[in-house]
Amino acid sequence: MITPQTLKGFRDFLPKDALKRQYVIDKIRRVFERYGFDPLETPALEYAETLLGKYGDEADKLLYLFEDNGGRSVGLRYDQTVPLARVIAQYQNDLPFPFKRYQIQPVWRAENTQKGRFREFLQCDIDTVGTVSALADAEIIACSLTAFGQLGFTDTMVLVNDRTLFDNLNLTKKEIIIIDKLEKIGRGEVIRQLSAAGRDKADDILTKLGESKPTEKLSQIFSTLESYGFTQGKDVQFSPFLARGLDYYTSSIFEVKIPAYSAGSLAGGGRYDKLIGTFIGSDVPAVGIAFGFDRIVEALNELSLLPESSTTTQILLTVFDPTFTKNSAVTTAVLRNAGVNAETYPEPVKLDKQLKYADRKGIPYVVIQGPDEAQRGVVKLKDMNAKTQEELTVAAVIQKLCP
Repeated sequence: MITPQTLKGFRDFLPKDALKRQYVIDKIRRVFERYGFDPLETPALEYAETLLGKYGDEADKLLYLFEDNGGRSVGLRYDQTVPLARVIAQYQNDLPFPFKRYQIQPVWRAENTQKGRFREFLQCDIDTVGTVSALADAEIIACSLTAFGQLGFTDTMVLVNDRTLFDNLNLTKKEIIIIDKLEKIGRGEVIRQLSAAGRDKADDILTKLGESKPTEKLSQIFSTLESYGFTQGKDVQFSPFLARGLDYYTSSIFEVKIPAYSAGSLAGGGRYDKLIGTFIGSDVPAVGIAFGFDRIVEALNELSLLPESSTTTQILLTVFDPTFTKNSAVTTAVLRNAGVNAETYPEPVKLDKQLKYADRKGIPYVVIQGPDEAQRGVVKLKDMNAKTQEELTVAAVIQKLCP
């Protein structure tokens, strides 16, 4: 006997949850395409050398690395930005620039699991490659705000900063990572860790950062967002302590927050103008954002913003007479051809058993048709939720379900 269980940090999604996820994916995808982004898919596995050294020492420890059967060092996709950089380098002569793509695929990280954090999870990315224009940064933020609005969030805030502020203070990568923890661990602990890392006058560093003003790049982004109808202070906010830990960010960085969700940001990204250059030897400007899909679904669930459904089937056609199976199949075909999601019960068993199946699966309507109904050209349509029943023609059933 094998004990049926999933690995820690990995999950199954039964239809009720999978339907919610598909609902969110469809909403996000439509917004991405409205903003001019086209789909891209990349393999789950990349060569280890493609992944290593791009994220920083701490993130490199979370990579799933192993040797395949051919003796090659490979790793599971950690994010979708580095694979995108590899794609740009590999297909640069086949792509239009600026290149705008979205990618909705799973990624894997070998980290400790906690609320909103898993080892396999879905990311939804948008990126624009090949332009330094602040318009591209603003488009990423505007698209994100639109997507979160379409999902039903009413208080979305995008925090924005510029990594060059840290460069001006000669902060090391380690110190930037410490500052990035400010909201989580507090000012006192950040000062303690900066001091332990060898930074003199750590308190002064935080004071200087707190007094910083938006860079020219950020001012251009805010101005463009205002043209799109998004305002600073309400939709976007300058956040001088926002750091984001990944090494490849070079300038503007941003995170999406929902005040009602306490487990962290729901999306994050920024500009990475040097990452692609590690593959081709010359810098290619790029900017993008990754949606933390699982956190988004969790937040939507907590705020009761997701539709409750356990099936896509709209109607079940019963079969309780072996001689009448063909007739039920014909009616099912008519309904499907009209755009109704219909299924036929596979066995001629007692009606009560078939009704229990529909109820357990969550199918809202059931068609009951025997020889008498067929002779009169009608069916009995049972509403499983209202517990009512009426006689209708098949055409009337179609009109009711597909108004």
